Amino acid sequence: MNDSGLHLPSGTAGNDPYELDIGPRRPGWARTSLRVLTLGPGERHGFATGDSEWIVLPLSGGCTIMVEGGIIELTGRQDVFEGVTDFAYLPRDAHAQIASGAGGHFALAGAKCERRLPARYGPAPEVPLEHRGSGTTARQVRGFAAADAFVCDRLIAVEVVTPGGNWSSYPPHKHDEHLPGRESELEEIYYFACRPSPDGRPGFGYQQVSPSREGGARVLAEVRTGDAVLVPDGWHGPSIAAPGHDLYYLNVMAGPGPEREWRITFHPDHAEGYR
Repeated sequence: MNDSGLHLPSGTAGNDPYELDIGPRRPGWARTSLRVLTLGPGERHGFATGDSEWIVLPLSGGCTIMVEGGIIELTGRQDVFEGVTDFAYLPRDAHAQIASGAGGHFALAGAKCERRLPARYGPAPEVPLEHRGSGTTARQVRGFAAADAFVCDRLIAVEVVTPGGNWSSYPPHKHDEHLPGRESELEEIYYFACRPSPDGRPGFGYQQVSPSREGGARVLAEVRTGDAVLVPDGWHGPSIAAPGHDLYYLNVMAGPGPEREWRITFHPDHAEGYR
């Protein structure tokens, strides 16, 4: 994949009704999916899960999900900077319908999988919170579907909030080889939101991906709300928040390895930095 195919500015990778639609149909992309959906008041959307497991994650607003003959109610949140949210897990080979009484904005994070696990509710109070780094590398990680938290078959997904002026995804790291006990092979999607200034000016940030092998991925992109960056391989990081504008990103990962695990290798030139 070339550089231009890895940075997807807001509005450039949609597929009605999704404003963002990334999945295995995309050239060079094999396992992970991310769809972003806006529902107006009283609107609903149905979809088949196919050969993937999915998590419905409210970005703003709440919703009701009908799946497997049951109903999952999600309270949601005002926006991604407010805090953690509850969420729903949907199994493969199912049909689901999402309805929102007041309207909202929702991420559907998916991964091709083998096992069919039951549909279930993920309560917000059970989402693990980690404060990673310190000083100008401090950030908050919300591990709602981290490999060691919520049980999925293949999907790994977390949220990260980086204060304005700080770096995250630092030191640069990679997970593009299967090295037992050391590194897991995972493709990854970053989906961004930037907090506006108090007077409403839009924020921005930067995302870097650099090659770990000849001909590997390379990106240095200014990112804004609604943008995505694909990481098929390579060192990724830092993710940089502009001063005065907190940076949010949703990470979606999956890989072909025998275990669902997140093992990374830090870039040797930066391995002594804050992690």
